[in-house]
Amino acid sequence: MVALGNGGYQPNIATFGADQFDEEDSKESHSKVSFFSYFYLALNLGSLFSNTILGYFEDEGMWALGFWASTASAFLALVLFLGGTKQYRHFKPSGNPLSRISQVIVAASKKCRVHIPPGEEDSLYDEDQCVDKSNAGARKMLHTHGFKFLDRAAYRTTQDMEQLKQNEYNPWRLCPVSQVEEVKCIARLLPIWLCTIIYSVVFTQMASLFVEQGDAMNTKISNFRIPAASMSSFDIISVAFFIFLFRRVLDPLMRRVRGKGLTELQRMGIGLVIAIIAMISAGIVECYRLKYAQKDCKHCQGSSSLSIFWQVPQYALIGASEVFMYVGQLEFFNAQAPDGLKSFGSALCMTSISLGNYVSSLLVSIVMKISTVDNMPGWIPGNLNKGHLDRFYFLLAGLTAIDLVIYIACATWYKSMKLGEKGGENNKDQDYGV
Repeated sequence: MVALGNGGYQPNIATFGADQFDEEDSKESHSKVSFFSYFYLALNLGSLFSNTILGYFEDEGMWALGFWASTASAFLALVLFLGGTKQYRHFKPSGNPLSRISQVIVAASKKCRVHIPPGEEDSLYDEDQCVDKSNAGARKMLHTHGFKFLDRAAYRTTQDMEQLKQNEYNPWRLCPVSQVEEVKCIARLLPIWLCTIIYSVVFTQMASLFVEQGDAMNTKISNFRIPAASMSSFDIISVAFFIFLFRRVLDPLMRRVRGKGLTELQRMGIGLVIAIIAMISAGIVECYRLKYAQKDCKHCQGSSSLSIFWQVPQYALIGASEVFMYVGQLEFFNAQAPDGLKSFGSALCMTSISLGNYVSSLLVSIVMKISTVDNMPGWIPGNLNKGHLDRFYFLLAGLTAIDLVIYIACATWYKSMKLGEKGGENNKDQDYGV
């Protein structure tokens, strides 16, 4: 039920919030960019409540009170959301995006043997001639020259011309150019999206191996024991700090020096670089934790004299990388997704985080399978003092470095979509280069 609720809530609330800003108004367009930063900040403030208040209830065994507190916060959020109903901007739904994508693929496949003569691109089926107006009101997407196979979906054969003369329209055989460009746009986004999954693997370590590592360190201040899971509060503080630093200092400074700010793709690349540094930092901390650990202990909890506060840099670096990667990712997918597929673009971002969890589990399984040969304890055994968690962190740093190289290639190859105004005039292409 929680997964179902999150799956319906997070992608749509980001898209719905962005829809409240008019891109054609310069002030509202700037506010829309800021919205994603503060939206991600709000998500992290919710996590701070979960890690502190609910974490305290869990440690004290007050599970029922924790569930009631969660229910109360969700109910309060619903009331606040419904309270602004009259002020919201609403847009007419443009139909099922999956069916629109499927129609283009099926139509292009049916005409796989059709050859489009050179110079015939301008005669492709235009949206203004389309009988189906389910996507009316959306900005028109102009024809681009990539993924030419998909252009067949908009090419009018003799059979198509006959059906159009009889006022018969089959969307599974003939699609307007704008609908074809929607699918091309998604195809261009997928390589960028795939490169973000490795980053999500790094991000996932905060809730798993970082906690295990912290639990094996010195967690006491006088008579008070610091829960290892609560160290993620430093990640949230880092997110808040770097959001305000970027919006109030770095971005205005870059605009003064360069005449323009960093693009979303550039910020995502910076996020990957910081993630590499975070994993190297975590690996170095683990090396020193092992150096000061008791090798013969049965349970590794608190077995190292190294203070848990040495984990603060890796949490802070992950928080900084989130501001560049996840906020930039939300902005990029929302800006580059077609008007009828905005929620699909936001869903890609959330799916990246989910897949990061699965890939992380798969990677741990593979590492343990390989590193436990000849009765060796492996890199990540139950007792971390007998393993080499540092090597796993360095492995993640290496994989992220390889991912960064691939990402730079994909971002350099990426071409932004060409949009027309609702009235037919062309928009200027925005700069989304690296």
